[in-house]
Amino acid sequence: MKRRNFVGSIAATSALGIVPGVMMGQKESKPIYKDFNLKYAPHLGMFKNHAGEDPIDQLNFMADQGFTAFEDNGMKGRTIDLQKKMASTMAKRGISMGVFVAHKIYWKEPNLASGDESLREEFLTHIKESVEVAKRVNAKWMTVVPGHVDLRQNMGYQTAHVVESLKRASDILEPHGLVMVLEPLNFRNHPGLFLSESPQAYEICKAVDSPSCKILFDIYHQQIQEGNLIPNIDACWDEIAYFQIGDNPGRNEPTSGEINYKNVFKFIHGKGFGGILGMEHGNSIKGKEGEKRVIEAYKESDNFL
Repeated sequence: MKRRNFVGSIAATSALGIVPGVMMGQKESKPIYKDFNLKYAPHLGMFKNHAGEDPIDQLNFMADQGFTAFEDNGMKGRTIDLQKKMASTMAKRGISMGVFVAHKIYWKEPNLASGDESLREEFLTHIKESVEVAKRVNAKWMTVVPGHVDLRQNMGYQTAHVVESLKRASDILEPHGLVMVLEPLNFRNHPGLFLSESPQAYEICKAVDSPSCKILFDIYHQQIQEGNLIPNIDACWDEIAYFQIGDNPGRNEPTSGEINYKNVFKFIHGKGFGGILGMEHGNSIKGKEGEKRVIEAYKESDNFL
């Protein structure tokens, strides 16, 4: 595969702690908190009791609270008109777009691990479609999950099949400066998936050898799957492009479970990470109080300097 120089990085303006509404000359809503040290990315529904059901109102509420990023697993399935409106709002409010899911995920049967050429072509078609979505919403990253294991094949053969599919997907993404991030998922929530651990994702990214194929390190999943979070993050560092967050047990906001997120965030910040950390979790408390608690939890966990 011909490798190209990877061009561009997301502008760091929003990481400077400037409240987006002020930066854009808009009337500022009084934020509960602002000036986070990292780019935490809420998702739709997380603050709906405060902001209502409308996605645009929710994005504005996130910006008002000082969040400078957003992720949306379901962005690809939204109407083009809504995608454009959301992109426009994010641009006005200084919000960086995080991941969306790039393709159909096979949760119960093998696809990429099987080596089946028709399933590989289906995957590559979905990647091509996702390029257009990424352009529309100003996204750089898209989530890829290689699907279920193929119990009829040795893991070595399965890995070779997955690597070949990802090399071909990288050829599609590289000219556009886009990155698919591979997400290992834990055995408890998602039994039987091909990709489950960070060292496995690291090995695959090294084999693909493309700036368009990196790791999505989901801290919740890896706490369950392998633990040893900070050493594993450090060992995978040069292949990690994106993080996701969730405490364990419960998969809710930091401080609701066992993970010392203040130390994890401090380590990630100390490594110079300028990307996005997706808030892919629920709220431990229902209603407005629960939404306030989410923001409070991020303020607490982000207070590491």
